[in-house]
Amino acid sequence: MNAVLPRRRSQAWTLANCLTYGRLVAVPVLAGLLFWPDEVGARAAALAIFALAAITDYLDGYVARTYAQSSALGRMLDPIADKLLVAACLLMLAADATITGLNLWAAIVILCREVLVSGLREYLAELKVSVPVSRIAKWKTTVQLVAIGFLVAGPAGEIILPGTVEIGLGLLWIAAALTLWTGWDYMRAGIKHVIDDPR
Repeated sequence: MNAVLPRRRSQAWTLANCLTYGRLVAVPVLAGLLFWPDEVGARAAALAIFALAAITDYLDGYVARTYAQSSALGRMLDPIADKLLVAACLLMLAADATITGLNLWAAIVILCREVLVSGLREYLAELKVSVPVSRIAKWKTTVQLVAIGFLVAGPAGEIILPGTVEIGLGLLWIAAALTLWTGWDYMRAGIKHVIDDPR
């Protein structure tokens, strides 16, 4: 008589992956709330959702490493969720004139870097080359998320902390500078492998 083996839990529904799914779901919700830029309640709700989403950016990786929940699905979706969250917020903040004038260039630099790195990672993956995330890249992500958090708060934040938007814009430029630095590192690594590729 064969023993009944316990049913293996799907890798798709680990806690780490569920946190990533939550970040993906947060993207359209955030975009919807930012359609009402002058509504303090909507901005406060958007800030709360963005803060939770940003926290899951750290938690899903921590949970995956600590509880051995790393999976191919999680490795694919995690950077996608991060980029969608950042891109959606920056576009909505530009649309509602929270980010205007020369400050748009900081947002453009950040968005272009995300496209560049995504393309490089896709190419290098074909060569079976892994590009580790540097410490500076982690700092870039942290500063970028904090900057966007201040900007998402917008009018709601100004009530509690005057100058909220200015602080967010200043941090956005710092994030853009770090973005250029890390983007160059990725580009340099990518070019090296392109030149060395025998094909």
